[in-house]
Order: sequence, then structure tokens, then C-alpha cells
Amino acid sequence: MGRLRSAFMVTACFLLVSCSGRNTGSSALSGFEVSEHIPLEHAEQFTADRLENGCTLVDISGEKYLIKPENSDVDTSAVKDMTIIELPLENVYCAASSAMDLIDSAGALDMVSMTSTQYNDWGLDNVRWAFDEDMLVYVGKYSAPDYEYILSENCPLAIESTMIYHSPQVKEKLEELGIPVLVERSSYESDPLARLEWIKLYGILFGKEAEAEKCCKENFDKIGDILTGEGTGKKAAFFYINSSGAVVVRKPDDYVAEMIRMAGGEYIFSREDLNAEENALSTMSIQMETFYEKAHDADILIYNSDIVGKVDSLSELVERYPIFGDFKAVRENNLWCTEKNLFQQTTGAAEVIMELHDIFTDKDADDMEFLFRPEA
Repeated sequence: MGRLRSAFMVTACFLLVSCSGRNTGSSALSGFEVSEHIPLEHAEQFTADRLENGCTLVDISGEKYLIKPENSDVDTSAVKDMTIIELPLENVYCAASSAMDLIDSAGALDMVSMTSTQYNDWGLDNVRWAFDEDMLVYVGKYSAPDYEYILSENCPLAIESTMIYHSPQVKEKLEELGIPVLVERSSYESDPLARLEWIKLYGILFGKEAEAEKCCKENFDKIGDILTGEGTGKKAAFFYINSSGAVVVRKPDDYVAEMIRMAGGEYIFSREDLNAEENALSTMSIQMETFYEKAHDADILIYNSDIVGKVDSLSELVERYPIFGDFKAVRENNLWCTEKNLFQQTTGAAEVIMELHDIFTDKDADDMEFLFRPEA
């Protein structure tokens, strides 16, 4: 039903445009009817529809983008309230760090030449390599990019995260310079496989649809048996301690909590436990006493060392916070830490779920890419 509604809205949108008073000839928008819905199994924050004229219409939470294929002669002069993106793309400016791994996994990293994340803040080897080879450059913070440099590179597209809405003047300036801006929302997906499926959008943008489809299928297939298997009953908490001594945890509807559930575990906190507010934040701070009350009997503790640095040993953690000596997971050497690339490597979701499943099922888990167990 949702897809039928989408098709109706797309057709209605173009009919309204054709009657708007601009270029109202009978053939002005011919071929703009939907010919195919691009199938999405998990993603909910965007849709993509192939049009009869060869263009693709992408809707990202109400923001519409019309993607014109290379050498297309489709007249878009009468199209309103849509961002027109013309292919092929090269020298793209990507200010959304969550998109970079998806672009790389689609085989299109060489089409991105500018970013707003500095070299030392990347945990992705291929991105660092691109910096080393002068294929990728830092052009300033997303809120204050080097417009002159971006313009000099004939940038055809800027990919931004929703953080750009905190600096709307940047988006306006880029568009004023003739650079289309696509605001991506993959981080708003609560399903980790939905985040991964955003690779299909980048496959469309960069002409890598077959590669994107293959990446999705391979990753979905990896965890098919895990997703259909029974839960382990193991309870887990995911957290870190901030500079004020408060414990920062993921909200229960966050994608990290969902990965724990997909792997057969039980996320220790419910929304009622946390009295969590309805907002876009994926984390919240609670007092140590509150964390202890709920998590001291958890089977598994996972420390988010991507934020505040690694815990090298359990003794270090207990020395710094003696209360952890009473936690079941610490006593049984079931504290784990994240590696830095956990959050930047969006396409690693299936691997993370597999590693979590190994932890929950007590398999040999000493050689992992995303998680590690600190020394006792």
C-alpha cells in the first residue's frame, strides 16, 4: 500500500508541476511517470523510483531529488521543488561521514575528492589511503567549508548530513553557487541493515547499482541464519563514561541496540528504564547509580571506546571506577570494547552482528575486526 501511495504522489506531483504556469506544453513533462520502484528491503528513510524518461526520482523524507542519467536530453526546466542532480559525478564534496563507507563499498570512492572530516578522524583505511594519495582533501568544517576551493573543483554535488540544518546558510550558499545539495539520513535508520541498504542510493548516484546490490545481498546472506535463530537470553549493555563521570548509553530503539537483538542478545535497557525523551538523539546520559542498578547483572558489557579511548584492561577500569568490580560481566571477563571504525564502517553491520553472536554464544572470539576483549 505504501508503494502504491508513493506512485500516486509522484504522478500527482508531476501533474501539479505541469499545470504550474511554467512551460505548460503538453509534452513538457512527458515520460515523467513511474516505470519501476527500486526495491528496498529495510530502508525507510528514502525511496527511489525509475521514471519512463530514464531519470530516477529519489525521495529522502520528503526532500525530492531528480537524478538525470549521463547524456540525457530530458527537459527539467518546468520541474519545481526538486533538486536536479546530473550524472556522471566526479569531484563530489562529501560532508556526511556516514556516507563515505557506503560510497567506498559501492566502488565509487575515487569520485569523491573533498570532505569535511580531517585525516586523523577517519578510521577507514581506504579513506586514509585516498588522503595519502592526494585523491581526497579536507576543505574545512561542514559549517564553514572553503567555497572557493569547492567551486574551483567544478563540484557537481555536495552530500551533507542533517547537521547542515544547524548551518542553513552553508546549504544556501552552495546552492547559490550552483552546487546541488543532497541531505542524507542513513543515520536516522534504527535498523542497521537499513543503514547498509543506503548503499543502493549511492549506487544510483555513482553508476554502481550492480555493485551496491551485490554488497547488500552478500551482507544480508551472511546473517540469515542468525536472524532466524533463537535468542540466547544473554543480556548486554552498551556504554561509555564521559568526562563528568556520567554513563552514556544507547537508547533502546537505536541501531546498536537493534544489532544486539539481531545477534541473539537482549539489550538491558527499555525506554521506561531510561525515561528517554522523544528526540533524534541516539544516546543519553544517566548517573552511575542508575546504570549499576540495571546493568550490574548483565552477562555482557560493551564499552564504546570509539568516543573516549580504549580500556586496555579490566583492572584499569576497576581502578578508575571501583564500582565495576561488582559487575557480573567484569568478574567473568565478559567486558568488550569497540574498535574505532565501528561507527564509520556502515557496511560492517553484518560482521558486527556476527561478532556479537559469537560473544553471546561463547564461541572463540579473540580475532575480531570490530570488537575486542581487553586484558584481565
